[in-house]
Amino acid sequence: MNPRDEQTDPTTPQVPVLIVGGSLVGLSTSLFLGRLGVRHILVERHAGTSIHPRGRGNNVRTMELFRAAGVESDIREAAATLADNHGILQTPTLVGDAGEWLFKEIDAGGGLARFSPSAWCLCSQNDLEPVLLDHARNLGGDLRYATELMSFTDDPSGVTAVVKSRETGEHTTIRAQYLVAADGPRSPVREQLGIEQSGPGDLFHNVSITFRSRRLADVVGDRRFIVCYLTSPDADGALLPVDNRENWVFHAPWHPEHGETLEEFTDERCVAHIRRAIGVADLDVEITGRAPWHAAQRVARRYRSGHVFLAGDSAHEMSPTGAFGSNTGIQDAHNLAWKLAAVLDGWAGEGLLDTYDVERRPVAEATSARAAARSVEHSHPGFAPPPGAQGGGPQRGILNVALGYRYPQGAVVGADPATPAVPERLDLSGEPGSRAPHVPVLHQGEQISTLDLYERSFVLLSEAEAEAEADVPNGWHEAAVRLAASTSVPLTSYRLGDGPDADLTPVGDANWAAAHGTTPSGAVLVRPDGFVAWRSSGRVPDPETTLRQALDTVLAL
Repeated sequence: MNPRDEQTDPTTPQVPVLIVGGSLVGLSTSLFLGRLGVRHILVERHAGTSIHPRGRGNNVRTMELFRAAGVESDIREAAATLADNHGILQTPTLVGDAGEWLFKEIDAGGGLARFSPSAWCLCSQNDLEPVLLDHARNLGGDLRYATELMSFTDDPSGVTAVVKSRETGEHTTIRAQYLVAADGPRSPVREQLGIEQSGPGDLFHNVSITFRSRRLADVVGDRRFIVCYLTSPDADGALLPVDNRENWVFHAPWHPEHGETLEEFTDERCVAHIRRAIGVADLDVEITGRAPWHAAQRVARRYRSGHVFLAGDSAHEMSPTGAFGSNTGIQDAHNLAWKLAAVLDGWAGEGLLDTYDVERRPVAEATSARAAARSVEHSHPGFAPPPGAQGGGPQRGILNVALGYRYPQGAVVGADPATPAVPERLDLSGEPGSRAPHVPVLHQGEQISTLDLYERSFVLLSEAEAEAEADVPNGWHEAAVRLAASTSVPLTSYRLGDGPDADLTPVGDANWAAAHGTTPSGAVLVRPDGFVAWRSSGRVPDPETTLRQALDTVLAL
């Protein structure tokens, strides 16, 4: 019997997956599961999506995932207002020409196109979440807002949860095979499971102040920054544009550890602070809202307990500098979604789900450390780093964190377990455990990226036989076709070359084999999430057996 069809009490709603939390990570989990045909229910205690303009930086890897999920263009449309904002400015005030750009362009010179068909996107959480919500619902997701998880129990065959409607007070029991907890940094699910956290803990505290000012745009002028760190000793803070015209956000330092309360941030105090920080004593400032937030560096000591998985802030907290936290959480969701689909559909063993922790936790540990270092580099308001803490200079190692993270251990064959999860330099050369390289190719007359091939199946890349060395068939394509026909594992094979039997034709001087660290007689197996699962540098005596063994190992069969 298909595990998705397991039956219990017919009066109890039953789904393969229950998602707790409907913010960016929960919605992304719903989106990715929906794309793979996995039925699920999402519950979120708030009445709707975020109303606060925060969490705006979506890095290139996250945008690749949204591209594969068919939502990239809608996200860029939602983000159009800030499409021309690129740099990070650090200055005592905004009056005059003082200060320096930590960087002025995210992708100066357009060099990122060598590595990816996507690019960074500045889309605030309040604009991004509705896009994800619409797509998730259109894919059949059962998303229930104003619904709170009250309790859950985990047993040998799944999870029984009780949820409550915050509108009617009605309680509902839901039976799921797996639960994904995307319920934030103070995760009640993690607390109930007793999962401890590692890391230094709280880093600093800010109050996020939203305000209107029509004259501020004239002060800013043509400086189109993502964020401006204002460093006046008596009024430091971070200024972020919402629409570049009259709506803005200001992050002011807050020190509850010294007894400072949120109530002390009155409208009068906030207005005076913003005026001093900007450097204009009579600037028009209308406070429209304020909310506290806390920066911390913590990582859960395990991401799985029985049938329950942690994702996003419930699994890791990190400094907001660099926007690594939300991106890491969305990438958690993507890693977990295909593995849940594989196990639920019966073409992977339960052990595949253990690789979620093995792969994602080291990435979070390394990334959270890098985020803290970036807060040192940017002198983030309110952050007093420990003595001796150092950054690496503005913009050091951004792409290696955003795009070059890897899985030295997990659902891979042939990776070097000693390789760091976030290497010092960007290396996308097709090693097992790394994100597969971007190669522009023609497919059925349309130019795409090889990254567009990865979502619903494993993909085998090999040379078209007519192009193979010495015209000796390498046998990879035929082996993959036979395996796809004889097993339940979704496996698609593409032959690359210029000949009539080629499925993909590299564009220009692109060399798919060299890009993937193999030869024309070799092959590369890529997972549904776009990570290299295994590769062969050349021919083997029995390609079908070799490929089957690699798949069995990766899928814990």
